[in-house]
Amino acid sequence: MKTKRLMLILAAIPLLLLIPFIAMQFTNEVVWDETDFIVMGMLLLAVGLGTEIVLRKVKTNKKRLLWIGVVLFLFILIWGELAVGIFGTPFAGS
Repeated sequence: MKTKRLMLILAAIPLLLLIPFIAMQFTNEVVWDETDFIVMGMLLLAVGLGTEIVLRKVKTNKKRLLWIGVVLFLFILIWGELAVGIFGTPFAGS
């Protein structure tokens, strides 16, 4: 069961990365280069593995939801910073 869930997480990453790749074929508004795909792939991998670790290590459902929420919140903060520069760090995309 645990291995199957991990394989689903790992299979979902390239499928999610297909969304911007396909969009780039139809519109000029989506412009990603190789670096964008690599960084987003790493972010998705970190979220997937972080979620898997939480599901394996944390026993109560309430704590699982809390920790998965923390993982997702950090993902959204990092994604927002890289996309539009919420905090104005040198890593900002704009």
